[in-house]
Amino acid sequence: MNTIERVIKRTFDFWLALGSLIFFSPIIAIIAILIRREEPEGDVIFRQERIGYKGKPFTLYKFRSMRMDAEGDGTPQLYQDNDSRLTKIGAFIRAHHLDEFPQLWNVVKGEMAFVGPRPERKFFIDQIMQRNPDYARLYALRPGLFSYATLYNGYTDTMDKMLERLRLDLEYLDNYSLWFDIKIIFLTAFSIIFGKKF
Repeated sequence: MNTIERVIKRTFDFWLALGSLIFFSPIIAIIAILIRREEPEGDVIFRQERIGYKGKPFTLYKFRSMRMDAEGDGTPQLYQDNDSRLTKIGAFIRAHHLDEFPQLWNVVKGEMAFVGPRPERKFFIDQIMQRNPDYARLYALRPGLFSYATLYNGYTDTMDKMLERLRLDLEYLDNYSLWFDIKIIFLTAFSIIFGKKF
């Protein structure tokens, strides 16, 4: 993208994220209430440091889908299918990607884009870069709420999947455009609406 296209992309991201927050606010409120009812003492919003644009850390927001002690020993763990750490409402919202709604605020703030590589924790980035240092190229982009790699590779629960995700993210980096982003947004939204698991 040239400078003008980057400005258009950021403007598009900002207004689409803000509009989505307003449009989906009733659903967002219901999810928050359900999480609070299931675990009155737990946090509704999950916060975690991720590495983003230009390699800078930022705080990523999600609806909490796991128990408060999910990583009680402080060691980062990858999500697994049928993960026993999930709460009841958490299992539902995660399966339908509804836990991602708070990241719209990350997009509004400019920490994320609507489409881009999914942001990762430094703990796992260090492991990935030992195998493929090209991960550093992704710092040229804002991380995305929607991802070309997630659409075709799903959640990453192994290092092999992380390396495949990196390959797809680099493919996106080499080919991304406004039209490519719109296509990914449409395909991801279509997949979520019709219940595709990824």
